[in-house]
Amino acid sequence: MRRLILLPLLLLACSASAAVDNFRLLDHRGESHELYYYSDAPAVVLMIHGNGCSIVRNLLPDFEFVRSDYEPRGVRFFMLNSNLQDTRDSISQEAEEWHVETPILVDDSQLIGESLGLTRTAEVLVLDPKSWELVYRGPLNDRVDFERQLDAPRNTYLRDSLDAMLAGEEVSNASITTKGCLINFPAAHENHQEISYSQTIAPLLRENCVVCHQDGGIGSWPMSQHLLVQGFAPMIREVIRTGRMPPWHADPQVGHWLNDRTLSIEERRTLVHWVEAGAPRGEGPDPLLEPPPPAISEHGLGEPDLVIELSPYEVPATGVVDYKYPYVENPLDRDVWIKAMVVEPGSVEVVHHALVGTSANVSTDNDERIFDNYLGGYAPGSQDNLLPEGTGVFVPKGGYFNAQMHYTPYGRAVTDRSRLLLYFYEQPPETFLRHGVVVNPLIRIPPGAKAHEESAYFEFEREAVLYAVLPHSHYRGKSSKFWLQYPDGRRELILSVPNYDFNWQRAYEFAEPRRIAAGTRLVHSTIYDNSPQNPGNPDPSRLVPWGQQSHDEMLYGDFLFTWVDETSGNPIHDNERFEIAQRMGFLDSDMDGVIRPEELPTRLRERMASLFAQGDADGDGGLSLDEYAGALLAVRHGQADRDVAVGQ
Repeated sequence: MRRLILLPLLLLACSASAAVDNFRLLDHRGESHELYYYSDAPAVVLMIHGNGCSIVRNLLPDFEFVRSDYEPRGVRFFMLNSNLQDTRDSISQEAEEWHVETPILVDDSQLIGESLGLTRTAEVLVLDPKSWELVYRGPLNDRVDFERQLDAPRNTYLRDSLDAMLAGEEVSNASITTKGCLINFPAAHENHQEISYSQTIAPLLRENCVVCHQDGGIGSWPMSQHLLVQGFAPMIREVIRTGRMPPWHADPQVGHWLNDRTLSIEERRTLVHWVEAGAPRGEGPDPLLEPPPPAISEHGLGEPDLVIELSPYEVPATGVVDYKYPYVENPLDRDVWIKAMVVEPGSVEVVHHALVGTSANVSTDNDERIFDNYLGGYAPGSQDNLLPEGTGVFVPKGGYFNAQMHYTPYGRAVTDRSRLLLYFYEQPPETFLRHGVVVNPLIRIPPGAKAHEESAYFEFEREAVLYAVLPHSHYRGKSSKFWLQYPDGRRELILSVPNYDFNWQRAYEFAEPRRIAAGTRLVHSTIYDNSPQNPGNPDPSRLVPWGQQSHDEMLYGDFLFTWVDETSGNPIHDNERFEIAQRMGFLDSDMDGVIRPEELPTRLRERMASLFAQGDADGDGGLSLDEYAGALLAVRHGQADRDVAVGQ
């Protein structure tokens, strides 16, 4: 009887004039879309898609014609596929075969279609972004019915609705029955009141959420008992529907990762259904009352071999804090090999990130010293650094431990006292773990741009093994990708982050490390949203340059690797050559392997004129990597005119 009552209420809640809750889904191409992002559109249109449905297929040209007429006027068009039997791959194949240009949102959990009260494909939903009310639901037109069709429609319901909205008038026919293929929502008919908190929900939360949501963790509230979870249950539903939690942002169809934190389709569906049933306590013990797992994993390594306490820093309640660079003299009287490092933030609320390395000396402006011998870092969700098996970082005796600390005030003044926990090998490992960056400090993001792309590359000059990649940008970062571009020109996408979130700086570790042939490039690109639609944008009117602070931007693709022919007893890494190859990857903006003057900003072109003149050995007007490296190293080592040193 309860199910018979709830279903009409659900359908009534999703009828025309009802507000629609926010959600985020990937489309069939792997791009991320959040419904409420399109609040600047005069209308948002969703057509319900389904593979193999003859009515949908027949109406696709009609829908594309409407889209071509109204999209230039700002209306946003999507399709939504909530079919139980359709996958992203099969939807992509159908879209290619039927020449679908509109993004098809893939509702793999069926939670969005279920909440919209969908019953058939080919239905069209029109939303008013001012209130997110559903102002029309029904057919596109009346041209197609079961087993018959007209040459032209008698009624153009979607066009009529959009014309009314654009004219500021009320939509006359708010709800019309749609002819389409039935959609099966089997989970919607189950008794969600019977989902066990004790046996199902609490263990799921403990496994996936409690590591952050505990006292002293980075979550804003502790999942320590049912009552707290029940109180936050509507928020749990929202963050799952919008993809904010769990904080894992990699496209599930690109790559396999050691530290994957995604919830399965069934887990998302079960958790949301339990929330929608009222988050009942039910019978049985509460597993959340048990002591939580450690907030910072130490991988069972026991007591650290060395603890470095960084100097305390008073973080103000508000304002912008410049990067801080604390350093501590190395207390060791012997050389060591690091196998793991844990950054233990003193105040998780204010430590946005910390990067750690060692160097032979130190200075007051040591922002680059951490990369002399990089050890690792911390960011929310990515704080422990257990190095890949058989690899280590060599730290000679003497010198300094250096850190780069990025603090973000959160409304209360606090004192941060962060620590470094270091674990050593007893014997040298097989090889050195190396660190590199695909970087582009020449980026410029135009004012108001919704999807501005920047890219760069790093070319491996010898065979390597790639262990992890990490995309980094700031508030305007929208999505990021890494490719491998092979010597024959083929490209392979190895990481896609469709919904980049500045709050979670996560390294993605390959489940199987990637063997990289000599001559292969690691290409990194980021799309930036500098528009008013970006809620975290500090200033949409600004031309945004590279900069360390979050109001500026970065294209910064961190990666960890080893050289195949390097061992701990036979180091071959050439720091200078490596750093020059990193520069080559952003100066060569068209990625043809040659830096040409016309690729460079005017100021840099003028500064590098002498470098081009002295380095262009083959006279082709550009600099290959060998030519660039040769000229630059000659300058650095006093073998050429010093006036070209500015080209560095």
